[in-house]
Parts: sequence; structure tokens; C-alpha cells
Amino acid sequence: MFSSKDKTAASHYDTLVSPKTEIVGDVKFKGGLQVEGIIKGNLIAEAGSGAVVRISDTGRVEGQINAPNVVVNGTVVGDIYAGEYIELAKKARIQGDVYYHMMEMVLGAEVNGKLIHQGKDELKKANKSMLDAQAVPETKSDQAGDKVD
Repeated sequence: MFSSKDKTAASHYDTLVSPKTEIVGDVKFKGGLQVEGIIKGNLIAEAGSGAVVRISDTGRVEGQINAPNVVVNGTVVGDIYAGEYIELAKKARIQGDVYYHMMEMVLGAEVNGKLIHQGKDELKKANKSMLDAQAVPETKSDQAGDKVD
């Protein structure tokens, strides 16, 4: 489980996505994020920030998760990159690969994908390349498909 220092951070959530909420688009966050609703987009927290994302049993994320600490008890459709720690609780349902440094998996959790152990440095590189890829502006195009400056 988390160290005593991490337990304090894990019990406090700065942002709550309620069961009646659906967010479409990427979410960049710091601190704690509790998802009880639906997010259709990527969840991104800076590596080494100590950020925690918790997907409750009613929560669903359709996109990639990239955060230092991840606790899943709901559904994730997409890959997960947990730089420090991931906990897969009893009702966790993951359709995608899980890249982790440390993991706790409870009886009943389900992963339909690969479990890939990585060192912290490897996960930091994956986090940085994901952030860099999202920072590159897309090329605008007109309706005919030609590039526009």
C-alpha cells in the first residue's frame, strides 16, 4: 500500500468528476482526481508530481491514463502508465496495457492487455514523450483536404 506520507495525499482529492458528469477531452491535473463519472479523453499528470487518480466503481475512462499513482475500481478502456504505483481493486476492468513500477492487484480485478513492469526512468520518458506529442500543434486543413497556412 502507500507509505504513510502517500496515504494522506491519496485520501484528499482536489477534483471530483461526479457520477452525473461526462467530460469529453483530455484532462491535465495536479494533486488528486477522483472519477465517479465518465471521461472520454486522456488523463495526464506530470511525472514525479505525486498526483493520484482514482477511478471509482461507477467511473469510466476511455483514453490513456498517465499519472504517478493510479487506483482503479471502475472501467478503463486504454493504456495506463503508472510511474510510481497502481492499485487494481476488486471491480477494476481494464481493456489495455498497464505499464507500472509497483502494483497491487486484488482478487477479482481484470486486465485485458499486457502487464509491463518498467523502471521509473522508462515511465518518465513515456510521460515526457506523451506530453511532447500533445504540445505539437496539428496542421489545419480546409474542407477539400488541402493544407492551410
